[in-house]
Amino acid sequence: MITPEFPKDEQERLIELQELEVLDTAPEERFDRYTRLARRLFDVPIALVSLVDADRQWFKSKQGLEVCETGRDISFCGHAIHEEDVMVVENAAVDERFHDNPLVTEDPSIRFYAGYPLEGPGGHRIGTLCVIDRKARTLCEDDLETLRDIGEMVVNEFASLQMAITDELTGLSNRRGFETLSGQALAMCRRAGEPASLVMIDMDGFKQINDRFGHDEGDQALKAFAGLLLETFRDSDVVARIGGDEFCVLLTGAGSKTTEIVTRRLRQAVEAHNAQSAKDYTLDCSIGIAEHDVYHHQGIAETMREADEQMYANKRSKPKRSRTAVH
Repeated sequence: MITPEFPKDEQERLIELQELEVLDTAPEERFDRYTRLARRLFDVPIALVSLVDADRQWFKSKQGLEVCETGRDISFCGHAIHEEDVMVVENAAVDERFHDNPLVTEDPSIRFYAGYPLEGPGGHRIGTLCVIDRKARTLCEDDLETLRDIGEMVVNEFASLQMAITDELTGLSNRRGFETLSGQALAMCRRAGEPASLVMIDMDGFKQINDRFGHDEGDQALKAFAGLLLETFRDSDVVARIGGDEFCVLLTGAGSKTTEIVTRRLRQAVEAHNAQSAKDYTLDCSIGIAEHDVYHHQGIAETMREADEQMYANKRSKPKRSRTAVH
């Protein structure tokens, strides 16, 4: 048996897979319809949408198989994600990569395998749509084209899933995405006994930018501010646009003091942006911080309210002249 190697883009691939937020989620009809279709068209006992995680392959959709995952080291799909097109194994029993693989010598007794590599929205191969038979067989070109077509339908489902949790304008998480990601991040903090803090941010003077320069320019201001957030906060922080000009960031492993230091860096980044900008307006924001008690708070909603109240208190305390960004 030959253990599948890691792709050169392994770290980026895993990040994209995590950002899709589908691992260990419940079955969905949007994916099951394609595995049912593949199973019927190819007349095979098993069809899967398999996602290749760091040390396992996990099945988002499965027909004809009871287990939800297997080790990556024995996976056929771990090999298939290296391919640009369908990987076909006509008879695994005589293939040097798989002949003594436990998936071949034991249940489910794989002989035939065909896997189409699935690309995530970012272009990294995150898994496969695969069909499996317990007897050796071949595929003709029409069969390969059919598998490609179904595979691309699955790719489109992942793209639409990503759109559902991503703000289209800024590329940040939207409110739904933030709720999903923050729940997972806080669960990890709870297990590790680490602190977490939430930052609520409201752009000052955004209405004036829209009113004076138009919504297209307002969109440019939002994108510029989102870029500053991404530059300031860590890759591990959950950064989201939750409303028109409202943003929030969840920092894991950071108490309120550390978070205050980071928000000062954000203000410095905003000032540096304004200093070199040729726009007829400047960016500004009001910020509120609340530390999340991972043992006391049940979810993120209460912490969001606390940070929101502080943010609006800070906004009201600003001199009126500083609340407008247009000059």
